[in-house]
Amino acid sequence: MSSRKTLPEARRGQILEAATQVISERGLCDTRIADIAKRAGTSPGLVIYYFGTKDRVLAEALTYADEKFFAETASKLSSLPSSRDQLIHLIASSCPLGPSPGAEDSWVLWLELWARAQRDAEVAANRELLDRRWRGIIADTVRAGQVAGEFAQVDVDSFALRLAALMDGLAIAVVLGDSEVSAERMFDLCMETCARELGFEWTAKQRAKVLAAHASS
Repeated sequence: MSSRKTLPEARRGQILEAATQVISERGLCDTRIADIAKRAGTSPGLVIYYFGTKDRVLAEALTYADEKFFAETASKLSSLPSSRDQLIHLIASSCPLGPSPGAEDSWVLWLELWARAQRDAEVAANRELLDRRWRGIIADTVRAGQVAGEFAQVDVDSFALRLAALMDGLAIAVVLGDSEVSAERMFDLCMETCARELGFEWTAKQRAKVLAAHASS
């Protein structure tokens, strides 16, 4: 019987949320079903009953975390008045800025997802879909900005691919504690790239405003 059909959605989300938290703290290899069950307030047997194996609950937790990120991102973007503001939010929310560990935890999960994709065909397929979806969000934002006259006319899909790859590479360095790549440096390099290629002004005052907002969040 499929776990996705039998497990109530709220309970499933609770278990997967617990799993993402434990994976962020311990990594995939050191995450145990017992740890997930304890964090979710349930029994290890129940987790296994609904998800079948440790591998499956871990794989589903990684996808769940990204689905949650996309949903939160879509909600926030809809409230911003311009494509430029939306693009800035996409970058800032992806950099582990400020005191909240949320963005860095998300990147830790992405590292685990990439590593697992090498050995699990289903995870690999999900990884490709999630990456494509992320690039699509960037591309749609830039296209809307071009229509509104906010951005220069560039090859949107190529730009989205380059920006996503830049963010991925810098995030790895941040998560691994590279002394030359802080979260703020990641943000600066991404914003400088966007401003240069898309032809909009990006000032020190604007930068300070964004960083201050994230420092207080």
